[in-house]
Amino acid sequence: MKKKVAAIVTVYLKWSHADVIVGKILEGYEHDGKEFPHLELVALYVDQFPQSDLSRKLAKKHGFIIYPTIAQALCQGGTKLAVDGVLSIGEHGDYPLNERGQILYPRRRFFTEIADVFEKSGRIVPVFNDKHLAATWEDAEWMYRRSRELFVPFLAGSSLPVTWRRPDYTVPKDSDLIGAVQIGYGPFEGYGFHALEALQCQVERRRGGETGVTAVTTLTGEAMWQAMDRGEWSKSLLEAALAKVPAHADGDYRALTAQSDEAGVILIEYRDGLKAAVAMMNGYVYEGDGGAFTFACQRKNAPVETTHYYLQQPEPFAHFAYQLRAIEHTILTQHPAYPLERTLLTTGILDAAMRSRSEKGRRIETPHLGIRYTPREWRHAQGTPPKAKPRPG
Repeated sequence: MKKKVAAIVTVYLKWSHADVIVGKILEGYEHDGKEFPHLELVALYVDQFPQSDLSRKLAKKHGFIIYPTIAQALCQGGTKLAVDGVLSIGEHGDYPLNERGQILYPRRRFFTEIADVFEKSGRIVPVFNDKHLAATWEDAEWMYRRSRELFVPFLAGSSLPVTWRRPDYTVPKDSDLIGAVQIGYGPFEGYGFHALEALQCQVERRRGGETGVTAVTTLTGEAMWQAMDRGEWSKSLLEAALAKVPAHADGDYRALTAQSDEAGVILIEYRDGLKAAVAMMNGYVYEGDGGAFTFACQRKNAPVETTHYYLQQPEPFAHFAYQLRAIEHTILTQHPAYPLERTLLTTGILDAAMRSRSEKGRRIETPHLGIRYTPREWRHAQGTPPKAKPRPG
C-alpha cells in the first residue's frame, strides 16, 4: 500500500521544484505513467497562485485536495495528522530579498506549522525540506533544533549529490584530502547552494569525517583572482574542474567572470585544516548540455581527480527522480537517506558567504559551524539518463 503524503509548496508552476518533485509522484519518475514511487499525494497547500498555476488543474486530474492552510493539508481537513510524510518545497514564487540579497522563502514558517501539527497530534512523520533549510542561519538552526526536539526523521538538500557523475567518481572513504574546488554558475545564492552540496557530499568523506568550518570568505571581481595568485585557492584544481565543464565561452576566464555580478569564489576553511573553494564562474561557463557543476580534488599521493555532476534537462529532469527515491526511502523507513547535518552545514556556509559578499569580502568566522557528522552511503544515479524531451520552440 502506498504511503499518503502532503506537499507544502510556495507555487506550482511548470518546471518549478514542486512540478519536478511532486509531479513525479503524480505522473511517475519519468513523467510517463510507468514507474511510480510508493507514495500517494493526498493533500496540497499552495502559498501563491500566479496566473500560470498548475495545481488546480492537477487536483482535478489526480483527485487530491488543495487545502487553505498547512494544518488542514496535514490533517486532510480533520483535527489530527492524517498523512505518512510531508514534502516542504519552499522554492520559486514572488518573495522579498533581505539586505544581503537572500530570497526569504517561507521555509521556516512552513516547518513551524508542520511541527505544530505534529506536536498537537502526538505523532511524527518524516519531512523533506527542499534545498537549504532557510536563508539565514538563525532560521536554519531553529528548524534543526525543533526537528531534533520532536525526533522528526528530517531529510533536506539539493539534487546534486544524487545525480549522475561523469566519470562516476566519489572520494574514497577516509581519504587524506589536500584540497578541492567545485565549479558553479547561475544565481549566486540559489545555485551556490547546489555547488556547496556537490562539494560537501565529496569532502565529508575525508579522514575523520566532517568536523565543521572555521571561516568563510566570498571574493568577487579581480579580488578572487588575486587570492588565487597568492595561493589562497588552487589554480590547478580550478583548471582541472573547468576542463570537465561541457560548455564555456571563448576567451580568458578571469576577464569574462569580471563582467558578471553573479561571479565570485567562496573560500571555505574547515576545522581540520582542509581548504576548499566554490568558484561561481558566471560569464565563462554556462548551462549547456547537463549543466556546469564540476568538481576536482587532490588526495595525498594521488593524481587530481575530477567529475561532472550531470543534470538531465529539460523534462523529465530525471536527476530529481533520484532525489525523490531518497525522499521515498525516508518516508518508508523512517530513517533519512543521508544526514540532515550536511544541509545544516551547507546552509550555514551559504549564509556566511552571502554575508561576506555583502560586506565586500570580509572573512566571516563561523564558530557556530562546528558541525560534526559521519557521512552515509547513498547510491547516486547510475546508468544512462532517460532521453530529454525537446525544449519548446
